[in-house]
Amino acid sequence: MSNKIVLKAEDLDGYLTSQDMADLARLDEMFKETMKSFDPVDKDKIIEGYDKMGHEMHAICRNHPQIKVYSFETDVQAQAEASRVISKLRDARTDHQEFMYYSQRAYEMLFRMAYTSQKTDQKGHIIVKTPVTYPVQNYAVHKIPSIDHKIHNTVMCVMLRGALLPSMIVSKEIEEYSSDSYLTPFALFKISRNDSKNENNMEYVLDLDKSFFKLDQLDGKDLIFADPMNATGGSLVTVVKYLQSQGVKPKSIAFFNTISTLKGSIRVTRALANCTCYTLWMDPVMNEKAYIMPGLGDAGDRLNGCDTKECPRNIIQLLADYGHNISSLYRSQMFEIERTVLG
Repeated sequence: MSNKIVLKAEDLDGYLTSQDMADLARLDEMFKETMKSFDPVDKDKIIEGYDKMGHEMHAICRNHPQIKVYSFETDVQAQAEASRVISKLRDARTDHQEFMYYSQRAYEMLFRMAYTSQKTDQKGHIIVKTPVTYPVQNYAVHKIPSIDHKIHNTVMCVMLRGALLPSMIVSKEIEEYSSDSYLTPFALFKISRNDSKNENNMEYVLDLDKSFFKLDQLDGKDLIFADPMNATGGSLVTVVKYLQSQGVKPKSIAFFNTISTLKGSIRVTRALANCTCYTLWMDPVMNEKAYIMPGLGDAGDRLNGCDTKECPRNIIQLLADYGHNISSLYRSQMFEIERTVLG
């Protein structure tokens, strides 16, 4: 007998204020005006339109301190790096291997924004034994930020497929930055959207037989979700609300996205207490099917390849399909996930 729970999504627009609705409506009109320059292509008008929307979103986000957008929070040089990374992820010509590479870049940048600060972090040291042994064994010293207090209570929460590799990347960064190579526990949720529903009556299906998590290991923890895209915010809010209904009280929630919509970010931070959204890039709107525009397509398929309805892969098969380069680079994370799944 299937052990699935149907989770009805809340009306997340109920969390939006009248000012939020006015801000979102203004952006929607700006994007519609810009789309007029898509066909035929008028590059000058497109650049002008996106420049105006960027300034508008930046101004709106100043009133939402729990929304951290990399291109708004960093200096000009870092913004240029983000632009290059996101442009490669958007490009339909970017193949699977490149997409994985630029996703790694994106999440490494997001981690630094979220957890390291040159102004407030104390300095730690790494002493490295090098391959140079003549005339004596050589060692090197490197300074790193001391952030154990920020990361030692974290748990990686994975809403499967598209979120799997990004979660492994963030976990790897935590391991590398901690003084004792802290390895995050993993909580794995098999959740899918009921595509017969629309945003107004959306349902999510949580398959407990294919999920792997323990409620007591999540209570009081700093929960991290790393999903490439945040469109509506519905899946995250629905999963967290389910956990809360089961008695889990997170200490904090961090949501890492390559791309998010302004609407999705506002909804998440208004619906969930002590939640911060970190996103590399913010897109202005969604279409009628709740797809991000201009977006980057289906990030899960571009990271993992497409499943067939007849033979969907389980999480161990996804790990195997990543190949040797990923398995060797994220060896600790893969072992931890395998231990979580296989016991």
